[in-house]
Amino acid sequence: MSNYELMVIFTPVLSEEDFKASQKKYEDFIKENGGSTVFSNPWGLKSLAYPIQKKTTGIYWILEYSAPTDLNEKLKIQLLRDEQVMRHMVTKLDKYAVEYNYKKRNGGFAVTEKTEG
Repeated sequence: MSNYELMVIFTPVLSEEDFKASQKKYEDFIKENGGSTVFSNPWGLKSLAYPIQKKTTGIYWILEYSAPTDLNEKLKIQLLRDEQVMRHMVTKLDKYAVEYNYKKRNGGFAVTEKTEG
């Protein structure tokens, strides 16, 4: 099992309930296919750098998950079929990225103090 991060930009016309239903749909899809969700982070409505499908805003969602490698192709097919998804990107995380994300979620990095003596 490898670690991945999925970023999805949903169409801005979604209601809050539809957005949550879409999140749950993809989390359930990953679980049904042998993966597990590590962390879900909905960013909400953000401006886009350039228009996509004549829209200048989108609803962002980041999902960190662990899954077998063959799951990504199935997930890609589901995302491409979904009319609510404007863009998506899956990134494979190495051990340093996983550690960074863990520290970022749990209160930041530990600060080491210099001791005089």
